[in-house]
Amino acid sequence: MDRFEAMQAYARVVEAGSFTRAAATLGISRTSVTQLVQQLEAHLKVKLLHRTTRQVNVTADGAAYYERVIRLLADLDETESSLSSASAQPRGKLKVDVPSPLARMILMPALPDFHARYPDLQIDMGVSDRAIDIIGENVDCVVRGGVLTDQSLKARHVGDLHLGLYAAPSYLARAGTPAHPRDLEGTHHRIVGFLWGRAGKTYPVAMARGAEHLDIGGRYVVAVDDGNAYLAAGLAGMGVLWLPHYMARPHLAGGELLALFGDWQLAPMPLHVAYAPNRYVSTRLRVFIDWVAELMAVHAPVMRPPM
Repeated sequence: MDRFEAMQAYARVVEAGSFTRAAATLGISRTSVTQLVQQLEAHLKVKLLHRTTRQVNVTADGAAYYERVIRLLADLDETESSLSSASAQPRGKLKVDVPSPLARMILMPALPDFHARYPDLQIDMGVSDRAIDIIGENVDCVVRGGVLTDQSLKARHVGDLHLGLYAAPSYLARAGTPAHPRDLEGTHHRIVGFLWGRAGKTYPVAMARGAEHLDIGGRYVVAVDDGNAYLAAGLAGMGVLWLPHYMARPHLAGGELLALFGDWQLAPMPLHVAYAPNRYVSTRLRVFIDWVAELMAVHAPVMRPPM
């Protein structure tokens, strides 16, 4: 038995809650994972898992052993990193998932600098706004805007996206310019809907002007679950958009979008890097999170509460 391989397999089964899912993320057969865990239990003379046809549960001994295993795997990862030319030069592969506009407009243009800093790091970047099963899909981290609904995840708050309301000149020529945010909830105007998370629902946006506070929804003809498609629908004149400033800025400069309700303030959208709480934060994951935070400090810095 390769004890290191067995410990890796066991940790992944605990994290995935399934031998089948663990095997898929490790790239080996379910039979191999089962045999490795059985051999580990035989070596330790301890039952680590309760298995049924429907689920896998960790025993008390298995939970204690898992905590030690992930620390050991983390130490091994750090030791291997320290044997490279410098401990600040992590190597290996990261699997991440980021929103499509953030990837296109901020991360990809800055990626050459990241690669120059960490030439031995390989990134598999999923580009989407869909809900990600971090453990089931073996993703190291996700970058997401909005309030995190999965409270089981650990997250670092890396930015606050400042929002505004915008519309294409073609939409305003057809529907007229709304005089007040409440006009967007009438029968005349339309928004472009954005479908959030696993629920696939649109949500209102909080707006304020002095002592006046509103939660504005609106009717839509089209709703999408991807940021680039959302922007494209607005540019095509399908309705009013709620956009982060970084997405709207180039289209404002080119006259493709016009700003609405300049005297109203929208609640900023927090941006987080989230990862599984039972995953150790390797050097390669830590430098990626730090890099995203560094970029957002320029494009959308975290708003500090007033003293």
